[in-house]
Amino acid sequence: MLRVNPFSPSLSMFNKLPFSLIYRSAFRRSFRPLGTFHCHLFAKTVGVANVHVNFFAVDNTRNLSVVATAAKSPLNISDSCTKEMSNKARRKSVRESPGGQLKFKFDMCSKHGRFEEALRLYDEARSNGVNLQLHHYNALLYLCAREASGDGGQVNELKELGLKRGFEIFQKMVGDKVSPNEATFTSMARLAVAREDPDMAFELVKQMKSLGIPPKLRSYGPALFGFCERGNAEKGYEVDAHMAESGVTPEEPELSSLLKVSIHKKKVDRVYEMLQRLRATVRQVSESTLQIIEDWFKSEDAAKVGAESCDVKKIKEAVVGGGGGWHGQGWLGNGRWRVARTQMTKNGVCRSCGEKLVCIDIDPKETQNFATKLTELACNKEVKADFVPFQEWLQQHGPFDAVVDGANVGLIKGHTFSFYQLNNVVNQLQQMSPSKRSPLVILHRSRVTGGPARNPNNRNWLESWKRAGALYATPPGSNDDWYWLYAAVSCNCLLVTNDEMRDHLFQLLGTSFFPRWKEKHQVRLSVTGKGFMLHMPPPYSIVIQESESGSWHVPTITDNDLLNPRQWLCASRSSRKTL
Repeated sequence: MLRVNPFSPSLSMFNKLPFSLIYRSAFRRSFRPLGTFHCHLFAKTVGVANVHVNFFAVDNTRNLSVVATAAKSPLNISDSCTKEMSNKARRKSVRESPGGQLKFKFDMCSKHGRFEEALRLYDEARSNGVNLQLHHYNALLYLCAREASGDGGQVNELKELGLKRGFEIFQKMVGDKVSPNEATFTSMARLAVAREDPDMAFELVKQMKSLGIPPKLRSYGPALFGFCERGNAEKGYEVDAHMAESGVTPEEPELSSLLKVSIHKKKVDRVYEMLQRLRATVRQVSESTLQIIEDWFKSEDAAKVGAESCDVKKIKEAVVGGGGGWHGQGWLGNGRWRVARTQMTKNGVCRSCGEKLVCIDIDPKETQNFATKLTELACNKEVKADFVPFQEWLQQHGPFDAVVDGANVGLIKGHTFSFYQLNNVVNQLQQMSPSKRSPLVILHRSRVTGGPARNPNNRNWLESWKRAGALYATPPGSNDDWYWLYAAVSCNCLLVTNDEMRDHLFQLLGTSFFPRWKEKHQVRLSVTGKGFMLHMPPPYSIVIQESESGSWHVPTITDNDLLNPRQWLCASRSSRKTL
């Protein structure tokens, strides 16, 4: 077994760990089941020597006699059923094995943060000769890294213990020739940063790539944050470049960290770059990121940057070429910035500087491509025989000016579904519609046939929507989210729902186009003393905007309170009338 002092500088680049040899020689071994079990399973009771049994776990010799007896039996046992039962029994045997029970206990320790208990279980398992697999080691390394980095909220002694035992356990893993995976490398990278060695963390990510293990965003985090916190901007940029080569896109925490170190090191061009990247990928920022941006614009360094004169024609061409809302030509103007936290009017006019925000258009080709992707996903997730008829129905009865998520609207006030409030929203939308046509209401079939739908008044509303060709009942077992989203996208119309569309289903749609589409098409509702209030999409884009004059407007992330205005940061160099 390889013996290396975990606190020795020789480990800083992990050159002495033969990962490539381990990975090649032990790849298959690491994915074997926890044990080998010889068993023969029967779907039905089989008589053997006047004893009725259902399940056998026997040696090879006895297994042959059982098979011979079964062959004489007149029972017709399906191969597929036997195989299914065999799989269930195998999984049960694995769960009940020492390794399986240890895995369950480690999972519970990880879930509840029981670091010391996990170490005790690990030491007992090694003394008892339990065969440790990849998932055992990963659970332990995760807990060690969690404790060493301070996420466990424990005393310094436990942090030191997590660091020390983490490297010890990893060396045992290497000695056992268990192949590491992405989770292993990520935990080790966190341990490396906990001992203040982001270089080791970065080297681990490089090792992953050389072994054919695709790094994830979380794999880069320890190295990136470690360098930025130490003020090493150049190494932070190097990690950022490696992420780009690996096709990993940084999110707000990573970009915010790069922005902060760029400001600290007076890298004004990099500050500009990070603001542009936040605009393109994050759009709206958290309070912590907003504070970093605000501090930058108030600084002396920010007052010194900017061109006194610029090519106005070139700026305009850049704005048009980029789709509006930014030009990317660098800092404009000179002198101190006028910085204020403010709000926008309903028409998108800044209450601080008086500048009007723009509405950034969406390319029709993007919408078409998105609709195609949505169709593919829906047909994969839904029963194709159910979704295709809906597409045909929509082609026959559409297009619509608005689509209503019936279940969401009917349940806005509480747990009891209300057709009355759904009908009120439908009537409001019909009156607002240029064509005066009823919006399309999507409801699950159970809502259309049972429960409150049996009420005569509710039945009349349902029948009127049906006669107007504006009601579609999704089939049993389906997810109506796919239906109302597809209808709104394909009709390029308004979508009425308070669903924030943040769960796994909507994450499949990506973070590039979908948030922009949602911003322009989603209508939300709030309940007031006078009834329902429809909140139409804003006539401007809620995204970081850079104007032709060089001003910046940065929106914050808001909660679901529709009556609470969004806060913006305004940074300008020209004094204008305050509204």
